[in-house]
Amino acid sequence: MRFYHTSNTIVSEPDVRHSRKHLDFGLGFYLTPLEKQARDYGLRFIRRGEPAILNIYELPDEIADISRKVFPAYDGEWLDYVTACRKGLPHKQYYIIEGGIADDQVFDTVDLYLQGIYTREQALDQLQWKKPNHQLCITSQRVIDHFLLFVESVTL
Repeated sequence: MRFYHTSNTIVSEPDVRHSRKHLDFGLGFYLTPLEKQARDYGLRFIRRGEPAILNIYELPDEIADISRKVFPAYDGEWLDYVTACRKGLPHKQYYIIEGGIADDQVFDTVDLYLQGIYTREQALDQLQWKKPNHQLCITSQRVIDHFLLFVESVTL
């Protein structure tokens, strides 16, 4: 399956070391199967006067013996996992995690929840109306090295 990662540089040899801590699914290399989503993200770089590079990869649909978690919706399980990762709290580790992004529309709700302004129920009530964008996070360098194939990069 084809995946995309937008950066200000070509990322032909991705790694988990350059990830920021406390992201949605923790430390890892983040991709999306949605090309439009990746291209739209490139606008952030362009607005700052930086190059926007769309890096394209292939990842097999099925990878045997890999610990994987899929969050199909913005629900309580997703909210608990993202909250733990963003706060740096202990959470179950997976090699590949898929699910919605706490993007601009969703982040406000998550942030209000993290600050204690929204209760869990209020946050979930807001999130139920959001259609998830899609991200995939690979947290294992071994998985990246053995299964993620760099195809090409395109300047946006």
